[in-house]
This record gives sequence, structure tokens and C-alpha cells, in this order.
Amino acid sequence: MNERWKPSVTVAAVIEQDGRFLLVEEHTPEGLRLNNPAGHLDPGESPEQGCIRETLEETAHPFQPTALVGVYLSRFVRPTATGIEDVTYLRFAYCGAVGSAGEGRALDAGIVRTLWLTPEEIRASKERLRSPLVLQCMEDYLRGQRFPLAMVHTSPSVTDPT
Repeated sequence: MNERWKPSVTVAAVIEQDGRFLLVEEHTPEGLRLNNPAGHLDPGESPEQGCIRETLEETAHPFQPTALVGVYLSRFVRPTATGIEDVTYLRFAYCGAVGSAGEGRALDAGIVRTLWLTPEEIRASKERLRSPLVLQCMEDYLRGQRFPLAMVHTSPSVTDPT
């Protein structure tokens, strides 16, 4: 029997203010890495809702998407103690407006801190990026790549359990 291939769906926020981008520094099996506020899409939520949730959990900043920056497909392969981990990610990256961090709100487990970095600082940190998509999403954003939120349709069957 063939097993159906299922990519891992993730969401990411590309947040820019005053020429700096909001990133998180997080623990990974490869050590401390820089990433967009990002994570896996949860059951029952749209990609847009997932991005709002992940940004709040990882940065303590409320986030409101205003546009889709892009949809990205990438593959990650690494050796593990039991063999090889081979995961394909389907990433929905959004840009939008961010509010002030909520005082006293804890960051997600594994997140060390948030950072506001310039494009030059991010480009100079390629070896510290969790994924090449961090840089790709930023570059697409800087080029002005934006798509309407309505480009991603989520059927009510996903978000309404009845």
C-alpha cells in the first residue's frame, strides 16, 4: 500500500517596521536559529488565523495580516538518531500590521527572544536562519510582492465543525 504524501503546512509573518524585521531566536536541534514568527497550521483554522495565533504566541505582539506575500514549498532533510527526517513544508507567508507586545505575556516554549533586524543584518546571518525561506520571504516582501488575502480561500467546513 502506498502512503499518501502530506506536506506540513506552516504559516509565517513577515513584519517590517521602520526598516527592520521582527524575527524570533529559537532553540532547534541545530542550535539557536533565527526565524520569522511562524509555526504549523492547527486543525480548524485558516492560514490567516494560524498566522495571527503563531505571531502572538511567539512574539507577544498582536498581528493583523493585510496581504499574502507568497506561498512557498521547501524540503528539509537531516539525519536523526533513528534514520533520516525528510519533511516538505508548504508555507503561507503574510505581511501586515503589528501592535505592541503584551506586557507579561510569555513567549512560546523554545523561543529565546524577539529581535528587530535590518535586511542587511538578516542577509549577513544566513548561517543562523532556520530556513532559507526566512530570507526568501523578506526579499519577496522588499520587492513589493503582495497578493490579496482573498487569494487563499478557507472553506467554512474547516473552521465550523458543524
